[in-house]
Amino acid sequence: MGGVNPYIEQQDIDAPKMKYNITFLPMDVSVEVDPNKIPYDHDGLPGSILDIALGNGVDIDHACGGVCACSTCHVIVKEGIESINDAIEEEEDQLENAPGLKATSRLACQAVPNGSVDVVVEVPEWNRNLVQEGH
Repeated sequence: MGGVNPYIEQQDIDAPKMKYNITFLPMDVSVEVDPNKIPYDHDGLPGSILDIALGNGVDIDHACGGVCACSTCHVIVKEGIESINDAIEEEEDQLENAPGLKATSRLACQAVPNGSVDVVVEVPEWNRNLVQEGH
């Protein structure tokens, strides 16, 4: 599990209270998110897109361990952006370094859906970690 960035004030997150689906493109992997199973104990904020992805076998590169200290977990939210917590200044600063930035770009480690609607995210090609290291 990733650590916490001591230079960022931890924000209050509106955690989901009901099940919802998140779809990862272009892999076309859809995952039912059960609030009772959050956190998946992976990197990023509990219940973040990164936490959910890693907990369900969807690899998203995240060089800093999911503590909002890089832009490698950049994803583009295609649907459901209204259900995701607002980006804090530190996330916006990191996103400035991400290639292919869109209006709905987010760091997967910081974006936590509240479960009010289903979410669809695109993992850019340059951000898919195709290498698996053995344990």
